[in-house]
Amino acid sequence: MTTDTTGTAARDGESRPGGPADSPFVRACRRESVPHTPVWFMRQAGRSLPEYREIRANVGMLESCRRPDLVAEITLQPVRRHGVDAAILFSDIVVPVAAAGVDLDIVPGTGPVVAEPVRTAEDVERIRPIGRDDVSYVDEAVRLLVAELGATPLIGFAGAPFTLASYLVEGGPSRTHAKTKALMYGQPELWHALCARLAEVTLSFLRVQVEAGVSAVQLFDSWAGALSEADYRRYVLPHSATVLSGLADAGVPRIHFGVGTAELLGAMGEAGADVVGVDWRTPLDVATRRIGPDRAVQGNLDPTVLLAPWSVVETEVRRIVEQGRAAPGHVFNLGHGVLPETDPEVLTRVVALVHEVSARRAEQG
Repeated sequence: MTTDTTGTAARDGESRPGGPADSPFVRACRRESVPHTPVWFMRQAGRSLPEYREIRANVGMLESCRRPDLVAEITLQPVRRHGVDAAILFSDIVVPVAAAGVDLDIVPGTGPVVAEPVRTAEDVERIRPIGRDDVSYVDEAVRLLVAELGATPLIGFAGAPFTLASYLVEGGPSRTHAKTKALMYGQPELWHALCARLAEVTLSFLRVQVEAGVSAVQLFDSWAGALSEADYRRYVLPHSATVLSGLADAGVPRIHFGVGTAELLGAMGEAGADVVGVDWRTPLDVATRRIGPDRAVQGNLDPTVLLAPWSVVETEVRRIVEQGRAAPGHVFNLGHGVLPETDPEVLTRVVALVHEVSARRAEQG
């Protein structure tokens, strides 16, 4: 891999005009001028699409993530249907920890369930490092997608160390993260050892995706909002920084996202992100002041708004596009993932509306 003069990864001519590196999405991530505000949706690959439910019928989640042909097809579905400005790799945040030897399953209606939750240093030691061969199906899927997507950028992703640690310590999803915090506060050395190991696994997982050709990466710290800023800085930020700084030479934008993170936005940017994702609770102009002028923002329509009448959706979309103008770069997205009951046609209309409104603004200067 080489790097062109803009710092964009140059793979197979990707940096030429019209390639993924010159796309509105990558340009917005880099705080460069764009013809319109780019749009993609978290959990666009699946969830609300009937074609996704059809192709996933009788196929478990982990199996789906390990079949390159299926991963490629599911990733492409929303690009074909909605005309979004970026695809995001269909996968799950626990895929790399499963590859690292953790016995887990993704249970429908529940989420990841860990057979033996982490409690001791020996449990941490059993989480082994991973390489490309351990996730060769991801490497293959990314290469298939890059060839198919052409000028449309592909976003790779992984779960951040804190969120992964929470699943491993709790044994599954949690509303309070009580066991996680008990370990974090009561056994800080064990906590940091666990997060350091997970940071190593996560960085390796993302590097496989970058080397296979993704144009950007997103680090999901879904549960970081459960922490105070002081605790985030002490127990989480160093490990997220290990992942994000480890990709500083990769030549692709790095997006960092969490839910309920209004008080953490500045710190999450400091972890090494080029773009900070913002949930629906914080207006983008307010978020921009907290994050600072050196990073773009992503977000932040409340996913439930998509269930309202179109007049409401249109008003909210226009508001977010306008507030996003305060940022040095803005990628339109939801404040969390697409809800399964969302009408896909509404998503398609949102993409068209964002493009129309923001292009008019761009023409006006």
